[in-house]
Amino acid sequence: MNENYVLPIDGDWTTQDIIIVTNFINSVLGVYEKGSSREEVLKNYDAYRKIMPAKSEQKKFDKDFERQTGYSIYKTIKFVQNSTKDRVRL
Repeated sequence: MNENYVLPIDGDWTTQDIIIVTNFINSVLGVYEKGSSREEVLKNYDAYRKIMPAKSEQKKFDKDFERQTGYSIYKTIKFVQNSTKDRVRL
């Protein structure tokens, strides 16, 4: 994974919005790199969707994130949602 990536931050986001999106991205990275709590990933995903409710916006964000890191937000969330384990790792 490329350690130097830039999240596409919306100029209208508050500091709290940026923290929420960053926490979500960190939980996605955690699934790939060391494993994460399933409950925490889903909680962070719900918060992220409140900041970015439009599917088109989420897809664009995911595409940019995957291009930079090689990790897919969409695939991660589908994996986590379908998992029955408390700790998830890809």
